Amino acid sequence: MVLVGSLITCPAYVSPQLPAAIPENPVDVVLEAFRTHPIVALGEGVSHGDETAYQFRLALIRDPRFTQTVTDVVVEFGSARYQDTIDRFTRGESVSENSLRHVWQDTTQPSQLADATIYQDFFRAVRSLNATLPEGRQLRVLLGDPPIEWERVTTPSDFSHWLQQRDSFPAGLIQREVLAKGRRALLVYGQMHFQRRQFLTNYDMSSPLAETIVSLIQKDAPRSVFTIWPISDLEKFQPDVASWPAPSVAKIRGTSLGAVDFAVFRPANEPRMGVEGGRLVPIPPDKWKSLRAEEQLDAVLYEGPRSAISFARTAPSLCADPEHLSLRLRRADLAGLPPSESERLRHACSR
Repeated sequence: MVLVGSLITCPAYVSPQLPAAIPENPVDVVLEAFRTHPIVALGEGVSHGDETAYQFRLALIRDPRFTQTVTDVVVEFGSARYQDTIDRFTRGESVSENSLRHVWQDTTQPSQLADATIYQDFFRAVRSLNATLPEGRQLRVLLGDPPIEWERVTTPSDFSHWLQQRDSFPAGLIQREVLAKGRRALLVYGQMHFQRRQFLTNYDMSSPLAETIVSLIQKDAPRSVFTIWPISDLEKFQPDVASWPAPSVAKIRGTSLGAVDFAVFRPANEPRMGVEGGRLVPIPPDKWKSLRAEEQLDAVLYEGPRSAISFARTAPSLCADPEHLSLRLRRADLAGLPPSESERLRHACSR
């Protein structure tokens, strides 16, 4: 998973020649976007585990207009290996807890992030919602994480094979199961998967490693995805944001917010890399390119001040399972993660 870091502190970025971005009802903006785009990509939150953004997602899917418009929800926090399991579960069929937990426990992410309560709770919320709907309007949840077979992963190289598919696999899934069938889907992922041009490669898209879910989809279906990015500390770029209702969504094209350099939404001095001779090499800061935010995203989601955003913890049932931590630690080692990740795993269940 790619995390969105805090914003850098910077002087005024707002252009006085352009109008300010205007907050709108977030559910209305999403539904309006579906009139012109088969895919609306809604960032998971200011970082993974964002419980405040999760509450908005629940309000969104529970709005009666949503299931009249949208057929699918594509999520990052479930392994495609268990698509049949989640299909049966969300249809209301009997699925054991031991079978269900593989959906979020066996993704390509060996860290504790996938164990946060909000992920399994989302599947339960869709099941409950579908129980109130006629069969033709029930939501289908599509699991976007590559179908990794952990029992076959014995080296970091084995793990890398699956990790490299984290954008290409869901892009292909959306093309097959949504676009080719004339359906509409809400895409819920970490928003760096929504980049139209890859920031970390200095916006050079010549390497396959630079591709994202959105860049891949729009190669064959231009302008098919409307992207909404949760951004924290928006008040730094447009002071009146502090008075916006929370949550709000604001479209940014043609606004002063859309004119800012996208880099200001990333951590300060985040390195950028080029590919030379098959290797990643740092690009010096004086060679860094700029890109207007409106070329990278369509709208921002404001959740309120950063201090008001809450984050979910590891599900207590998993912390109480003596086998769970050993499973996570073993996979972190197989994936070649640093020792600090193992400490983070232990800490997640000790709070």
